[in-house]
Amino acid sequence: MSDVPSADRPSAAPQSGAGPRDEAAAVLREKDTSSRYRTDIGWWGWIVGAISVVFTLYHLYAALERPFNNWMHGSLHLAGATSLIFLLYPASRRLLRASGPVPGWRRALTGAGGSVPVYDAVLAAAGLFCNIYIFVEYTRLTGNSVQVLGYSDTDHLVAILGIVLVLEATRRCVGVPIVIIALLAMTYALFGDRSPLFSHSGMSLEGFAADTFLSIGSGIFGTPLQVSSNFIFLFLFFAVVLLRTNIGQFFNDLAFRAAGKYTGGPAKAAIGASGLQGMVSGSSVANTVASGSFTIPIMKKAGFKPHVAAATEATASTGGQLMPPIMGAAAFIMAQNVPDLEYNELIVIAVIPALLYFLGAFLSIHFEAKRHRIKGLPVDELPSWRSLLVRVDLLLPLVVIISTLLSGLSPMRAALLGIGTAFLLSFLRTSTRLGLRGLVELLSAGARTALPVIAACATAGIVAGTVTSTGLGGQLGGGLVDLAGGSFLLVLVMVMIACIVLGMGLPTTANYVVTATVAAPILYNNFDVPLIAAHLFVFFFGILADITPPVCLAAYAGAGIAHANPMAAGVSALRIAVAGFLIPYVFILQPALLLQGSWQELLIALATVIVGMVGIASGLAGHLAVRASWLERVLLVAGGLALISPQLGVSLGGLAAMGLGLLLQLGRRRRGGGDADAGASSGEAGAAAVARTEPDAASSPG
Repeated sequence: MSDVPSADRPSAAPQSGAGPRDEAAAVLREKDTSSRYRTDIGWWGWIVGAISVVFTLYHLYAALERPFNNWMHGSLHLAGATSLIFLLYPASRRLLRASGPVPGWRRALTGAGGSVPVYDAVLAAAGLFCNIYIFVEYTRLTGNSVQVLGYSDTDHLVAILGIVLVLEATRRCVGVPIVIIALLAMTYALFGDRSPLFSHSGMSLEGFAADTFLSIGSGIFGTPLQVSSNFIFLFLFFAVVLLRTNIGQFFNDLAFRAAGKYTGGPAKAAIGASGLQGMVSGSSVANTVASGSFTIPIMKKAGFKPHVAAATEATASTGGQLMPPIMGAAAFIMAQNVPDLEYNELIVIAVIPALLYFLGAFLSIHFEAKRHRIKGLPVDELPSWRSLLVRVDLLLPLVVIISTLLSGLSPMRAALLGIGTAFLLSFLRTSTRLGLRGLVELLSAGARTALPVIAACATAGIVAGTVTSTGLGGQLGGGLVDLAGGSFLLVLVMVMIACIVLGMGLPTTANYVVTATVAAPILYNNFDVPLIAAHLFVFFFGILADITPPVCLAAYAGAGIAHANPMAAGVSALRIAVAGFLIPYVFILQPALLLQGSWQELLIALATVIVGMVGIASGLAGHLAVRASWLERVLLVAGGLALISPQLGVSLGGLAAMGLGLLLQLGRRRRGGGDADAGASSGEAGAAAVARTEPDAASSPG
């Protein structure tokens, strides 16, 4: 799920000038492929705007009336998206840069300086044609004549061209990694009979193209694109409308008021604010930049090192993808993949793992701040509770959408009600009130925001269809189990690594589709793992690829804002989010965390997990009661890891190790040892810097 483009997104917080916003926009365009779209396209802007407005209005109409079946609706969904992508996204980022005066004819032919070239207009028309062809020819393509006589040459040509256009559109607005995965899947489908591993009978080009582009419910028009056209687009538009009400600033103010005055308060507030915004926006990288342009400078002034500030923001923004009810839009596809599980049940099940992730990040930051003696912000520099109460109505759309989902109504109905509520709220304040121009821009932004997600879902459908039609999933599972010698724990580690590798550089929805297709079946087909646990396991680790070196895009984006070393930010993010890497193992070993057991089992599991996270976070940070020695750190980390085991003996051993580490810490604190450290001076200097900050900067949360 891609965030609202920076040009259309209300600022998360007040800025003193254009500098920070310009820097954030530059970082976003550098790190986030979906933000590299044309902005200065002259008269083409009228055409793009018209298509975008019609595209959004059609989806709102379709949600109310359901005029077409899923395949016809999906073809219109993809037709509008591919045409807009080729008009908005250049073939290369270099074409966005204007190098001196560019003659009009050269701009028209090459797209230099961000203009729309002739060849992109042709590709946009071709993308529109291929998908409208399916819509127009639907009756014939699903009729008996095709079943008896097969597809025509024209059908095959349209299918091949449609696949190529989807891949190129995805490369432009999503990035190369998912296209490479799709090309590997296509190569395996076509030449699997020559593969030395996991071979199959192979497929002809015509047969593959027909299965991928001309088949109902599979390939490009499979579950991911159907969910995108029916649900995801509406929730993306809901996020656009909601952000129009300036809820991002409200989230920042709320988080800073709640946590800003405590030890390491700016970082704790950043975790809360970014987690809330990530829940709405659904893009790790975009949210890191949008929130980080405000939170990272405050964390640095408080005494956090630049790479730690960047890592904190990236960890929180990534966690937003795990938070119900939207979960980066993957929740809608997951609900389709797990039989007998309703969407409203899924978002309840996923709450506990998500909250544990953020608790782990809070603990890591708390002990980091303790170690370096980083104080909170003065209360008089924080937003007042009164200023928050007068804006509490901004939460109403979220309340409406969550209560509607929990009441059992469809996600589509919930999204429409949420959109309507947020739209009405925008008229309550002068700063967010919409005129005709603002309404057109809002509808246009809704379409543009959805483009990367639609392309990613279409390409992910190619991967999913190939894995299913060739039987690759079953072969991979058997091979991995044999390689691990049947060891369940070793298989979990291998699946984790596979998900992190597959998830690198992929947006949330495509990330989940790929990992759920390739990796999840390994767990539930070969071991007694509940289906929902297997899907959440691969979902967690696919998302955590955004903060896992060496390809940790969210951490790199945060480092760009913080002017920090990117790899140092990635390593720090890995440490801060360590709970996120443990929680999936916990709910596989203790399904009670996913509400798959009694409430007594749930309480025991929660108690052991939380105590274990305290041990791991304090051990890695090097501080519990005082700065920890290497022996105390080993005892705390080892004890914390042992506590997540469902075996009573192992858990008791872990508790004993943690207890010994704590006793050693308390003994040294009574003797007055362990408190002096070099980091204290930097923390105190940071606190002094906050105290000296100009009121308008330091109090910008309010």
